[in-house]
Amino acid sequence: MANSVQAVKRARQAELHRQHNTAQRSDMRTAVKKVIAAIASGDQAKANELFRVAQSKLDGMARKGIIHKNKASRTKSRINARIKAMAS
Repeated sequence: MANSVQAVKRARQAELHRQHNTAQRSDMRTAVKKVIAAIASGDQAKANELFRVAQSKLDGMARKGIIHKNKASRTKSRINARIKAMAS
């Protein structure tokens, strides 16, 4: 337990930031799952539209340090490859 007023405040802020980051990460994962579902259904137009949304969320999470930038790039690359494979 925190022993000083400053430490109590930092613990309180850390918990709020943790909850916010968890919500943001969940939103990002949901966006990625929607793209994958669109790919599975075979709807390329919808997959492309949802990919733009997911790409923006991934970049935002990487920029804020919630996920690593390489993870964002890897995820975008894998999704994009699956979308391109639908065309052929």
